[in-house]
Formats: sequence, structure tokens, C-alpha cells
Amino acid sequence: MAPPSASTAKAVPSTNPRMPPPASADDGRTHIIIVGAGIIGVCTAYYLTRHPQFSSKTHKITIIESTRPASGASGKAGGLLALWAFPSQLVPLSFKLHEELAEQYNGVDEWAYRRLQTVSLEGNLSKTARVSKKQPIDIGLPEDLDWVRSDIMESWSSLSGKDSTAQVHPYKFTMFMLRRAQESGAVNLVLGKVLKLNYSSKANAVESVVYAPVGSSAGSISPESKASSDGQSSILKGDKIVITVGPWTSRLLPACPVSGLRAHSITITPSRPVSAYALFTELKVAKGKYISPEIYARKDEVYICGEGDNYVEIPDTTDDVEVLKERCEELVKYAGTVSKELQGGRITRRQACYMPVVDVPSTSGPLIGPMNSQNLYVASGHSCWGINNAPGTGKIMAEILLEGEAKSADVSALDPRRYFVSGPLPGE
Repeated sequence: MAPPSASTAKAVPSTNPRMPPPASADDGRTHIIIVGAGIIGVCTAYYLTRHPQFSSKTHKITIIESTRPASGASGKAGGLLALWAFPSQLVPLSFKLHEELAEQYNGVDEWAYRRLQTVSLEGNLSKTARVSKKQPIDIGLPEDLDWVRSDIMESWSSLSGKDSTAQVHPYKFTMFMLRRAQESGAVNLVLGKVLKLNYSSKANAVESVVYAPVGSSAGSISPESKASSDGQSSILKGDKIVITVGPWTSRLLPACPVSGLRAHSITITPSRPVSAYALFTELKVAKGKYISPEIYARKDEVYICGEGDNYVEIPDTTDDVEVLKERCEELVKYAGTVSKELQGGRITRRQACYMPVVDVPSTSGPLIGPMNSQNLYVASGHSCWGINNAPGTGKIMAEILLEGEAKSADVSALDPRRYFVSGPLPGE
């Protein structure tokens, strides 16, 4: 499952004018730094502010983001939610939280939350197959799935119904949750690229982050920040530091076994409204050649994504992600072949993002919890289910940060200390 467009996310988010004034330095409150304003970091901030042990009088949160909130997979993912996703430790909790958030905040209108059907489709798009099919075979597609060409499909099966599958618009959901977190008056958003973590003299604890401020807009730099010796970066001290930068995690924690898988996607406004389905396809395009695009019908558009690749190393920021025109045009071509409504629709986005993948054979991830270095925490490696598992991750991280342990689910198998050790690089 892959991943609104880079063009729609260029401006600093509308949350900036609503940001509370930065807290005064050394005010005695516990300072929690969250690195990364994607859906995991934002949900962590949100559930921290909703925890009974959290108070703006005793705690403050700084979210540091290198470009813009939701500028990566959190804004370009498909947004599919499923009870049959993984890992089993997180999914039931997170799926339920998605439903509760939608009921509490009118998610249907705010971030296009809705239940939907999921089906698997097998078809043959090869030229010889299209020519040879004189009389289309009726494979009995659901009546309301009338926007898929049945004449090129050979079989289908139901994967799940509305009781176990839903969807959200990832960008809208992330930005809404960020605004709600900031309403607490204790959350400050800083635009800056974190360069490194500063460890204590004994190297057993993280004390601060070094970051390069982005721009010089008033109010974006926290007064706790102090200029570093190079004059180009700032140091921000924190009592607890949470790394939620997805595929960029190993840039700050080199031993972390999380890498990035690039996924291209497009969105199309169909020529007419289409029914609520998520389609997992396997389509023959030539002898011995198959493609498996995933097609998600949203409220007012259709999202299509292709298979991931790791041809290009992860760039410095989400702004530098390379979008291959040919990969997107391939999706446009096959989407139009599968559906006349998509063929006659308007292409609104061509984009790519990196999904964080855990490179450990014994686990699919994610990695959630404290590290061996004191004051340091990780929530990363959610693969294609980051949107699905974000509320559950945020709630559990809030419990770990404020209570010292997860209470809502047993995530001991996801403990990052099982898979790598944190610490300063030699010579630091």
C-alpha cells in the first residue's frame, strides 16, 4: 500500500498562526521534544496532551520538522485502515481509536473518514487477451463496482467488508490532529532540520538535539534554543526526546535497522462519482509480466499506487524525493485501462514518498519504545500501515513517556532495544 501532492503542501501549514507563544527557557516544566511532524509524531503529541498526567503547567512539547508537517508519506499515503493489518499488537487498538476520533471530531467531513469494501481483482490487460475476448465472461462483480471494466477481469474475491476496513485522507487527518494538539497551549512547532543528538559526557543519556533552523520567521525558533559554535545551527535541550522521522531514523541513529522504500502514486478525479472500494489487483500486461497497483476510491478522488522500489538512496528531506515521470505515467495508463471513469478523469497529483521499513527478518515492525540511552525514545518503521497504526502508536507512546510503560496494549515485542543499540558515534 502506498501513498496530497508535493504541490499542495508547499506552504507552511495554517497551524502556524494558531501556535501558542513559545515557552520561556528553563521554566521548570518537563520538556518533550518530538523529532518529525508526520502522523506518528503528531499523534504522539496529541495523545500526550490528552493524557490525565499531562498539564501545560508541568509539561511542554516541541515538535521539530525539517520541511512541513505531513510532507512525506503522512501526506501521500493511501490512508487505508484495516483490522487485518499488522502488527497484531497495535491494530485493534488503533482501528478503534480511528473510529472514536471520527465520532468525536466529525471525521467524515474533516478528514474524509468512511468505511469501505475491499476486493481482490485478477485481470488480463495484454493486447492478445483483449482481442481474443469476443464475448466477455460475466465474473459476477458486485453491482455497485460498476466503474471497473468487467470484460478484462478474470476473477475476483472479497477481502473484507465495512466492519473491518475504513479509510482517511492522510494529509487532512495529520493536519487536523496537529491543530488539536496545539490547542492545548503546550505544543510548539519548530521548523528545522535535526542534525544530531547530543549525549551526556558518559554517553548514557541524550540531553539535547542540534538542528539547523529553516528560515527566520518570528516565533518559529524556541527560546530554549542556543546557538552552537558553528553559528549555523541551534541546540535545543529536552528531558525526553522522541524520534519519529520514519525512513530518516537511521540518519540520527545509525544502528537503527529502518530503511526507506520509495512508492509512487497518483490521484484522479473520476469522470463521475464512484463507489467506496479498495481494490488490490494483479493484472497481466504481457507474457510473464504482471503489475499489482492498488486503487482506493476516496470521497472525491481515486488514489492509485504502485509497487515500491529502493533504486535511489533516501534524500536529505522530503522536498528532495525524486518523482519518476515514467512510473506515474504507467499508473495513469493502467488505471485508465481498468476503468473508463478513471480514463476520462482529471489527474490531480503525481507524487512519490518513502515508507519506513524494518530490515529485521524476525519482525515486520514498527519499533516503539525507550532506547538503552536514557531520555531517548523511538517510534518508527511502520511500513505501509503508518496511517492505520498512528493513533495506537501515539497513545502508547504517551503512556510510556508519562507513566513509564504501555498500558493500552502489550508492545514488548516491538521494543526497539531488542533490535539495536543507541549511542554516540565514535569520536563524538
